[in-house]
Amino acid sequence: MKDSELPWAKGAEQFQQIFGQSWAQALQSLRKIDLGPMLPAAPALKFSPAKLQELQQQYLKDVQALWAQGLQGKPEIKDRRFAGEGWASNPVAAFTAAAYLLNARTLMGLVDAVEADEKTKARIRFGVEQWMAAVSPSNFLAFNADAQKKAIETQGESIAKGIQNLLHDLRQGHVSMTDESLFEVGRNVATTEGAVVFENELFQLIEYKPLTAKVYERPFLMVPPCINKFYILDLQPENSLIRYAVEQGHRTFVVSWRNPHEELAHKTWDDYVQDGALAAIDVVRSITGADQINALGFCVGGTILSNALAVLAARGDDPVASATFLTTLIDFSDTGILDVFIDEAFVKFREMQMGNGGLMKGQDLASTFSFLRPNDLVWNYVVGNYLKGETPPPFDLLYWNSDSTNLPGPFYAWYLRNFYLENNLVQPGKVTVCGEKIDLNNLTLPVYIYGSREDHIVPINAAYASTQVLPGQKRFVMGASGHIAGVINPPAAKKRSHWLREDGKFPPTLKEWQAGSTELPGSWWTDWSAWLKAQAGKQVAAPKGYGKGAKFKAIEPAPGRYVKEKA
Repeated sequence: MKDSELPWAKGAEQFQQIFGQSWAQALQSLRKIDLGPMLPAAPALKFSPAKLQELQQQYLKDVQALWAQGLQGKPEIKDRRFAGEGWASNPVAAFTAAAYLLNARTLMGLVDAVEADEKTKARIRFGVEQWMAAVSPSNFLAFNADAQKKAIETQGESIAKGIQNLLHDLRQGHVSMTDESLFEVGRNVATTEGAVVFENELFQLIEYKPLTAKVYERPFLMVPPCINKFYILDLQPENSLIRYAVEQGHRTFVVSWRNPHEELAHKTWDDYVQDGALAAIDVVRSITGADQINALGFCVGGTILSNALAVLAARGDDPVASATFLTTLIDFSDTGILDVFIDEAFVKFREMQMGNGGLMKGQDLASTFSFLRPNDLVWNYVVGNYLKGETPPPFDLLYWNSDSTNLPGPFYAWYLRNFYLENNLVQPGKVTVCGEKIDLNNLTLPVYIYGSREDHIVPINAAYASTQVLPGQKRFVMGASGHIAGVINPPAAKKRSHWLREDGKFPPTLKEWQAGSTELPGSWWTDWSAWLKAQAGKQVAAPKGYGKGAKFKAIEPAPGRYVKEKA
């Protein structure tokens, strides 16, 4: 019998034909790629002939290697989606996973071969990544060897439980990332003791009970983001930045934004600056009697705070002695992966949809952020909850992540155009907020700027860019990890590291700054605490009660009722 007549040889020929067809189909599909309803359609794509030829040769080479591995035994797979015993003990499943990963690598190679501007390539890359994450064989019971193995071992109980989980999540409107029934705001998250001492239709102001006999004379105000809720800063006593500030002797106040519903659907960016940040600054001064306060803004809360400070500067007022900006965008030149959504057509659509009223639904925002990391924050839970019938373990951070908030449409549309699309904040006099032309050159107060090295929402280069547009005395620190984990890194945990530069120089690029920086183990909180104490004035006796007089009396215990409102 000739070699070409052997069964395995015929199988190999068929295998190569199939993958040859897959290559042609992948190339054809990518030429016509549809980036989905959230992104504009891509034009007809052109590819680098040299890169295309190299990629095709590598693809066929990898196909042959995969076939050889399949003949000899289980292909080697390094992907945690396929790391379970079910995949390891099932050669067909392992081969399916390996073939999928090969096609995924090749498609990403095709993206790199596209001849287009960087924004177009980023959009195509995002679309292909979403597609490849969604079609992984691990996401389907028919192909997921681990889920099949568990179904057999439990005699179908895991499938029944998975259906129950699916129906539960359909009722609640989102995929469960943790067992939400185990958490309650005010009971086992957001438990630092305090009281609401002021409220208006946009926010409640919480004053926290001092934990020291003396406090610094200059009070401290935190402005968290209005996307999600403030208790990311107060998850547990051991990792609460709020409690840490109180323990350091600061008389601490925190803005708790209201979760807007239809009655607030008309609110604008100006409203959040004037009736939010500026009102909070004024109330803290009134309660404490201080001429100046220290303030902190986190994420979009930092952007709101920067606008409030610029409005005050334009009015000739300086009630804030120092500002801390945590993972905050002020210069929107680099907005990272979120830039794939932003162009004139998208922003105009949002303006037409909700620019004069309406709500950007919290679940839509949450889904957008989750799909920035689809394997970790979407499909991982689809597989565990529905295919395997598992209940996700309790995790306070993921409970907070699922506790979404709406945004008023006019606020959202204005924010998109003026900052994400046009980057007007860094152009002196280009944008008007609360009736004042904004010029960041007038912000001469000392600032502490923190950025997270692996942040996918506020890229580290964007966080560093604030050093170039804020003219006052500055201190910049870069922390390890991402948008949340980098910020919530208490000293006692002795985790991660941070980078500082002590020569006071802020060269134009982060890379240049890093060249003169030093890596230090552990949390950046201690460095920030020492900096903040230097801005806080002398120590005075801690107050005996909350608020001040009848006007600012305690309304209800922290964390208040606004934070408990659901989207």
